[in-house]
Amino acid sequence: MEKPSSVRYMMAWLQLCTTWLVAAMALSISVVIAQDSGLPEKRGPVEIVKKESHPVLFRQKRDWIWNSLYVEEEKPAPIPYKIGQLKSNKAVEVKRFKIEGEGANEIFTVDHKGDLFVTRSLDREEKSTYHLTAQMYDGNNRLIEDSGNFEVQVTDINDNSPVFPRTYNGSIMERASIGTKVVMVRATDADDPTTANGELRYSLTPDGDLSAFEIDSVTGMISCKINTLDRETKSQYVVVVKAQDMRGIVSGSTATTSVTITITDVNDNMASFTRKTYELQVPEDHKLNENIGTLELEDRDQIQNKEPIFLIPSEINKMFSVDLNPDKDGILMLRKALDYETTSSYSFNIQVRENLRFPADNAHSALTTAQVHITVLDVDEPPVFSQPVYNFKVVEERLVSNIGTVTARDPDKASKSIRYSILDKDCPIRIDPQSGQLSTLRILDRELEATHMFQVKAQEEPSGLQSFVNVNIVVEDVNDNKPELVVDEIFVCENDVTDTVIGTLRATDKDEQPASFTFSLSSESSNFSIADHGNNTADIMVKQGPFSLDDPKDYKVDVRISDGGQPVLTSITTLAIKSCRCDARRIPTECKASARRMSVSVHALIAILLCILTILVIVILFVMRKRYQKDSLASMKNSGEIHEQLVTYDEEGGGEMDTNGYDVSILTSACHDGSLLRHPDRHPHPSLYAMVQKPPQPTACKGDMAAMIEVKKDEADHDRDGFPYDTLHIYGYEGPESLAGSLSSLESSSTASNLDYDFLNDWGPRFRTLAELYGVDGPDYYHQY
Repeated sequence: MEKPSSVRYMMAWLQLCTTWLVAAMALSISVVIAQDSGLPEKRGPVEIVKKESHPVLFRQKRDWIWNSLYVEEEKPAPIPYKIGQLKSNKAVEVKRFKIEGEGANEIFTVDHKGDLFVTRSLDREEKSTYHLTAQMYDGNNRLIEDSGNFEVQVTDINDNSPVFPRTYNGSIMERASIGTKVVMVRATDADDPTTANGELRYSLTPDGDLSAFEIDSVTGMISCKINTLDRETKSQYVVVVKAQDMRGIVSGSTATTSVTITITDVNDNMASFTRKTYELQVPEDHKLNENIGTLELEDRDQIQNKEPIFLIPSEINKMFSVDLNPDKDGILMLRKALDYETTSSYSFNIQVRENLRFPADNAHSALTTAQVHITVLDVDEPPVFSQPVYNFKVVEERLVSNIGTVTARDPDKASKSIRYSILDKDCPIRIDPQSGQLSTLRILDRELEATHMFQVKAQEEPSGLQSFVNVNIVVEDVNDNKPELVVDEIFVCENDVTDTVIGTLRATDKDEQPASFTFSLSSESSNFSIADHGNNTADIMVKQGPFSLDDPKDYKVDVRISDGGQPVLTSITTLAIKSCRCDARRIPTECKASARRMSVSVHALIAILLCILTILVIVILFVMRKRYQKDSLASMKNSGEIHEQLVTYDEEGGGEMDTNGYDVSILTSACHDGSLLRHPDRHPHPSLYAMVQKPPQPTACKGDMAAMIEVKKDEADHDRDGFPYDTLHIYGYEGPESLAGSLSSLESSSTASNLDYDFLNDWGPRFRTLAELYGVDGPDYYHQY
């Protein structure tokens, strides 16, 4: 039974919906998988992507039917032209289409039928693909079909020419093999590289040199097509490269560039002499290892590839050698001194060759052998010593008449006589001026100076050229120095027992000869002994005690040392030993000072004697001075001078009780014999007291004290050479309540005082004498003299 058409339509519709649903689910799953895996989602021209306007995750069937949409670039669009149509298989009436995305409603527009139009010319190089979305609405402005993405692709046309982005240069060695790569050139084209519009082909144009190079049309690699490149013939090539699109067809666009190719040098030319013969003149005194002459070479290669090798005959090679100068020409050097008298000229052939990588271009024309003629010029030469340095030996402590001989000769044919001399004026060696024989002027001492070095001058007579040579004389040693004791400070403890080692003895010897020292006691000691070990050391040991710090004597031993030389020399040294009080570990806690052995040299003894002599001279001068002073004092005593006492009056104001040791009895003796003051003629004169005109005072001298004080003060004021043996009298201030005030004479002058001291008579008998003395007027006194 045939089904109704409506049933068939429904079944077909369900089948179609099921197909679309399965396709949509498969597409949604593939998109989700692509997003989860991080892979880009590829869209074709008719690919339908997931909805973007609904956030729900369920899938819907898409009913868009896309056509491939393409736009040709640079196509003019004075009026919009159609490029496709937006379609859906839904059987609904569509009233309006809406597009969104890149260029929507500006570059691309859509009408109510879904026709898509382009409104202007497009440039693929500016933008090649436009991404858009489309939506459909019904008459009620309801969304019929959700957004669907589609693309509009701009197809390429050949509207761009190739461009070389930079200039290219290359280099290649001469004689390079065929196919050697030089440089790769590359051009760019803005057209689609997947089409013929952007595919380039390269070629060399006749505008450049086509003789030696070719280019790969696809890669642009320039390579050599010959193997006969020669820098010496042509050092540079210029080729012109053309780049053309459209795979190189005639209608394609082109661009050109010039490439400079430089030919680099290799050593492929032989160095050649510029002359067949070289004539050189050299004085016989020419210095060694210096330039004699230059052998010029010609080489067509560059300087870095000029590598000449010179060959000289073996018999000449000892006299001359060849080095290279900065230009790599040959420099003939002198290796051995020339002697005109022996050989006046030299002639020899010299060859040059090179190690070449290729056969030489000038192998048949290069001059590789030349002849050298050297003429030796005669000069007046200084004397020549038979040896460069002279070394002699002489034994010390002896006068040697023949140490050795220094000899020199005149190398010239004249053969002048030679005179010898030593430059050092203080040298202990003399030289015979005629024979050059050396001898000693004085005895040499190796310990003072082991080697004597000096220069000997040899001069052609009478005043010709001169030469110098160094002479070394080594002074050989003899056993002439006694051994010397070397020992640290040695002490003995009070509790040391027999055979206790209290110190180790060693010795030194200034002689160069190895010594074998032996130690022994020069004189027997009751307390100590020496044990010689036979290895240049010995121990000093306790022989017998006891020892005590209270013992006043010092301990010492005389040590005899023998050096065992030839002849044998011995020395005796007194060794002082301190006595100490020690603890259990033999560490001294208290020691008695002991005079340690002191070896005093002659210089020290002379210094000590000079010091003693200086002290004696000073003492004698001092004694003479004292004696002179005593004589002066005696003469002063003979003239009536006395020593007064120091009488001090305190300032306490107590009157007579304040005096200390006031005793003028010695002064009153002048009242009896007048011996205090005598005239220089030493004859007796009347007493000063007798000459003073004062009222009679039976108990005191009249003015003698005052006159004496004035005389002494005047002498002290005018005598600069006098000795200050007179004592100073200090009359202290008696206090503010004393009517007498100060009696000090320190401020008094040599003139008499005008004060009246008669009030002292009222103080008692002890002050009357002072009143009488100070009551004498100065002029009344001095007029008597």
